[in-house]
Amino acid sequence: MNKKVVSFGEIMLRLSPPNYQRIIQTDSFNATYGGGEANVSISLANFGLDSYYVTKLPRNALGDAALNHLRRFGVKVDYIIRGGDRLGIYFLEIGAAQRPSKVIYDRAHSAIADAKVGEFDWNEIFKDAHWFHFTGITPALSDSAGKLTLEALKNAKQKNLKISCDLNYRGKLWSTEKANKVMTSLMNYVDIVLGNEEDAEKIFNIKASESDISTGKLDKEGYRNVAKELIERFNLELVAITLRESYSASDNVWSAIIYDGKNFYSSNKYKIHIVDRVGGGDAFAGGLIYSLINNKKLSESLEFAVAASCLKHTIPGDFNMMSIEEVKSLQKGNISGRVQR
Repeated sequence: MNKKVVSFGEIMLRLSPPNYQRIIQTDSFNATYGGGEANVSISLANFGLDSYYVTKLPRNALGDAALNHLRRFGVKVDYIIRGGDRLGIYFLEIGAAQRPSKVIYDRAHSAIADAKVGEFDWNEIFKDAHWFHFTGITPALSDSAGKLTLEALKNAKQKNLKISCDLNYRGKLWSTEKANKVMTSLMNYVDIVLGNEEDAEKIFNIKASESDISTGKLDKEGYRNVAKELIERFNLELVAITLRESYSASDNVWSAIIYDGKNFYSSNKYKIHIVDRVGGGDAFAGGLIYSLINNKKLSESLEFAVAASCLKHTIPGDFNMMSIEEVKSLQKGNISGRVQR
């Protein structure tokens, strides 16, 4: 029987101008759907796990479309509830070269942001589950979403699920001060923390001293210290940090480290010419959860996750649609991109 994994968060309508246009110049938008936890859930379904996604969607055509989008990629939607006023929207202006990508949120008072404690049957949701995943985006949506996340975590912990959190700090949703207060309280329930090169600094004021993300300079030894401090401060089992060396919006070097309190592992580095970077961290989380839940070695889990997320950067949209075999092919060194025929 496939292992059941539950992810909880917000799926949104994503609107992007075509062909790298700016929002101020476009007269059309490409529409798709995405969101941190939904992206992870789709990766897990794609890798063959019993992947359930939990959220609240409005009873209208946009809610139906988001639901069907999840179904299309094999995600189980049995526990999604309906109601509320609206589906959240985000506008993504995709950057190129030295022009960065930009996001505009239109998600206030979305169905999940206004959902209340008691609306979800967590006892049923977590029945026979092995793993629960959430991100720091969900409690940032609203005070009620924060309370709902805490309710989910308490129930997951009572069921002895493994709990992972991608910190995913979003400065457009809350302040560093509020993020610190809320996320510190939630860490009491978390086993595994994932983050990028700046999340721990923004939320917990834990910084890699010699790094400067604005210039693309990252100090790997500094991030080892970040991982150590996170483990010690919150009594975690595992910390994984993705490292993005940004030379431009189009060209990055991608890698990660992982630490279990005793052993550090560093991944291979991939030079990426980016098609779409949104969802790259979520693809990493999906690859890591898939590997860990299947009892892969820590170093092997890290390499699979980094390769999976590297490939996600080549796919338009939020979702990673690479197969296990394609990820493993990249791990083996098949990096030329030659036509397969």
